Amino acid sequence: MPTPPTISESEWIIMDALWESSPQTASELARHLRPTTQWADNTVRTLLTRLVEKGALATDENASRTRTFTPAIKREACVRAESQSFLDRVFGGAAKPLLVHFAQNAKLTPAEVRELKKLLDQQLDR
Repeated sequence: MPTPPTISESEWIIMDALWESSPQTASELARHLRPTTQWADNTVRTLLTRLVEKGALATDENASRTRTFTPAIKREACVRAESQSFLDRVFGGAAKPLLVHFAQNAKLTPAEVRELKKLLDQQLDR
């Protein structure tokens, strides 16, 4: 399976909207994102073009022959690639310092701590 492309913070916003609901036209997407991003239509179109060029989005035409956009990659694959990139850049690829950092600095609920313990215990059983 090919490695998902690296996508910018702005491109993540576009991808999240399309993972939530697709296909969408550029105009539909711009209208949906405008309240939170204040982006002009041209900004959305530029980001869509970049994502198509990177292979993150596929295009088609709807019944009125307007170009529509659909994710060509799964969200989980992008999250996995982005997580690995972060781990490599910030923690030298080592998971333990990452886990220690978050355990010491995150405000976790007792339920979240139990869930994390369960996941770590499952790792021991592998």
